Amino acid sequence: GAATALEQLLTDRLRILGPDHPHTLATRANLANWRGRAGDPAGAATALEQLLTDRLRILGPDHPHTLTTRHNLANWRGQAGDPAGAATALEQLLTDFLRILGPDHPHTLTTRANLANWRGQAGDPAGAAAALEQLLTDRLRILGPDHPHTLTTRHNLARWRGQAGDPAGAATALKQLLTDRLRILGPDHPHTLTTRHNLTHWRSRADGNGDRT
Repeated sequence: GAATALEQLLTDRLRILGPDHPHTLATRANLANWRGRAGDPAGAATALEQLLTDRLRILGPDHPHTLTTRHNLANWRGQAGDPAGAATALEQLLTDFLRILGPDHPHTLTTRANLANWRGQAGDPAGAAAALEQLLTDRLRILGPDHPHTLTTRHNLARWRGQAGDPAGAATALKQLLTDRLRILGPDHPHTLTTRHNLTHWRSRADGNGDRT
């Protein structure tokens, strides 16, 4: 429904404001996002490729909106079945974020997190785990141990450690994380419940009783 409404809005913004107006470009970005959320990641990626061409022409390569478009395009490429392409695009974007924003900017840190995820999805779980270990060090320094992004990094690191062949290490890390999530979020928070579920999974795998599906 959101996508349909934005398609109709885009028609009117093109007519009233023209194709290069900031609001028209923003509508195209939001339309692509909701297309992806509605189950069409390939369509979202295609729309963002077209939008990126226009944002590069109108805003230049270093504009925040251009960089955001590149980030979203990479993620929808991954969702559409090209995790290696997503990782490559995020590697290139990370280089630009480091140059423009610096290593401690939230966008830089988020790009590193997403890059690690897509590396893992592309078949390099050990590389994903190594990248997340480095990211965790920086998030602890910048955000502190109780920040949601720090906790999420710990959770993802445990996952990729397990995928890389260390289920016992994954279980140990999740046990420690569960203690902190219980303290910070309480026993009924969705993230606490997810951590408990994944802890059970990796404990089972470490004991040799996990499923093989």
